[in-house]
Parts: sequence; C-alpha cells; structure tokens
Amino acid sequence: MTSSTREEIVEVFDALDAAVDRLCDLTFDALTTPEFLRGMERLEKVHRRMRTPQHALINHLKTQATEDELGGKLPAALAERLRITKADANRRIAEADDLGERRALTGEPLGPLLGATAAAQREGLIGDAHIKVIRDFIAHLPSTVDVGTWEAAEKDLAGKACDFRPDQVATYAHELMALLHPDGDYTDDERARTRGLTLGPQQYDGMSRLSGLITPELRALLEAAWAKLAAPGAGIPDGDTDTRSQLQRNHDAIITAIRELFATGELGTHNGLPVSIIVTTSLKDLEAGAGRARTGGGTRIPLPTLIGWAATAHHYLAVFDGAKPLALFHAKRFANLAQRLMLLAKDGGCTRPGCDVPGYHAQVHHASGWTNTYVTDIHDLTLACGID
Repeated sequence: MTSSTREEIVEVFDALDAAVDRLCDLTFDALTTPEFLRGMERLEKVHRRMRTPQHALINHLKTQATEDELGGKLPAALAERLRITKADANRRIAEADDLGERRALTGEPLGPLLGATAAAQREGLIGDAHIKVIRDFIAHLPSTVDVGTWEAAEKDLAGKACDFRPDQVATYAHELMALLHPDGDYTDDERARTRGLTLGPQQYDGMSRLSGLITPELRALLEAAWAKLAAPGAGIPDGDTDTRSQLQRNHDAIITAIRELFATGELGTHNGLPVSIIVTTSLKDLEAGAGRARTGGGTRIPLPTLIGWAATAHHYLAVFDGAKPLALFHAKRFANLAQRLMLLAKDGGCTRPGCDVPGYHAQVHHASGWTNTYVTDIHDLTLACGID
C-alpha cells in the first residue's frame, strides 16, 4: 500500500462529510420494507468499516505522537478529544493493537495480529460485539496452545462471525475452547492475568455495580468470611428476625469485614492522610439530618448513613457553613493533615479541567511555586494528580 498525501486524506474526509450530510437530509418514505432493511444493513456495514481507518489513526498516534503533543497519555487525550470515557479509549487502543496494521522493529509493515478478524471488519461483515467475543476467546487461550492452532482458531471464529450473531458466536467459542483446552488446567500466571474488579459509577439512587473476575484465593477468603459474617442473623440484634436474602447478607458481610479492618488502625496512611473515610457536607444538611454528603472518593452518601457512622468508626468530617474553606497557614513545604483534609473537602479531587480522579488518589500541589514564596497556605494549595 502506497503512502497517501495530506491533500488526498483531506479530500477524502471532506467527501465523506459531504456524503453523510446528504444521507442525513434524505427522507425514506419511498422505500419498501425490504428496502428499509437493506438500507439498515448498508448503514451497519459502513459503520463497521469505519473502525479500520480509526485503528490506523490510533496506531499512528501511539507510535509517533509525544505526550507533550497529546497533553498527556494517549487514553486521556482520546477521551478528551472524542468526548468518550477513558475505558472506551483504552478499549479502542487495545483493539487497534490487535486489528490495525503494524510495523516490525526494522520498519517493515506487518499485518494485523488478528488477521482474519481485521479483514472481516474491513469488509463490514462483523461488528464490535463479534470482535469482543473473538478477542475474549484469544485472551483466554492457554499459553500451551501453539501458534498454528491459535491462528486457525481465530480464522474459524472470524468466519463464523460473518454468518452468525455475536451470542451465537460466543456459544461456538465456548465449545471450541472446550476442544482446545478440555482439562481447564489454567496456570496461576493466566489467572493473575485475567483477575480484576470494577466498581461502576453511582446510579441515580446511589447504588453502584461491582463486577469482575476473582482468583481462587479471594474466593476462598470470601467463602470463609461469608460463612461467619453472612450467616442468617449475623449482625442482627438478638431477638430480631433476619429478613434479608442471602445476597443481601453477603453484601452486609463485606461491610462488616471492612469496618473491622478500618477499626484496627493498621492501614497506615495514603497521600499523607490516615486511611479512613473522609466526608464533606454542609452545616445546613447536617443540622437537618437530610441531604447528601460526599466522600474523598467522590461517593455520594445519604446524611442518615453518615450520622450512623459516627458510632462505629473514626472518620473525618469537614463541615462548610457557606463556601469559604478553613484558612490554615504554616511555613513547611508539605501540607499538614488538617490542610489535606480541607483540600479534600474543598476540591473533591484533581482540579485539572476534565480530570475525574477523586481526592483519595490526588496529591497536594502548590498553585504558586513553593521556592518562590516558601509558604504553604491553604489558599495557595490545590489537589492534582500526576500526568495521565
């Protein structure tokens, strides 16, 4: 493939914009039902094909752009520029690694790692959900599978994806995995590679979804803890009837275990603060016993829950009467405990525009260089994280 000129690239993008503008202005009343379906099919195919140039652009950015040019690391730059989540940006970068054109260390061009899958995507025959099934399958193949078998399996799945829905391909992928790895004797390294937990964002009601894969070790620990702490009646005052489901008891048992861990005081410090729950609220809400408070991690906590905590642990509470933060001054370079607590209450997290790192993971920085003033004043301190 020959290199495209800058003029050619701009011309094609302009023509694409013009064609999409015309498409968006169309009305479809003149079509029949089969033609409606054919139109949907063609749009889906074009949408899928657009991923191929996207992979190329991402891979060029990854290999050629500097962090200074991007304003940070690539996932953060994509998230900001495209207004997508960092998780989505990371997914697109990982897919570009697998499905985009590559180059050897010597500079010679190489085909995509998942060649058959990339070819099917380029033709618009498979979509994002198909690709997720195939990439998940490849990620779970044991290291004992040889390269020839690995490539044949990828080609087989890509072929099936051209003819079947993602859920059907997933069923076939499980059957294929059983053939290639019938004993399921995964190694500790493979389990370590796939482990992980994700805490999803809070919903409107304050609830959050916890999902992921846990190792046999964590499972064994949970089983032992749940046997005691999630038993019927555990944590319920004597004489009261336990009406909770097993799922609810499992949830409450984790709260009990973590509370007891916090109560030991053996977790040390993090970013200059004792490991504890740090909460901000207003004097008005606290006096009313209603409304919501906010933790250093950005979690919204109902006030009745916050008040209930007072008897069970040593948490830190910053109360604002209005918006003015506490004025604290000292001549040392490093912020003291009280200042760190107030910054968590005032800023909530990293203060860089667009950054969503919560206060627990941010660090204290001087707004003006300390070497210029030799003063560490709460009004000249702010929370910020390292470069993305």
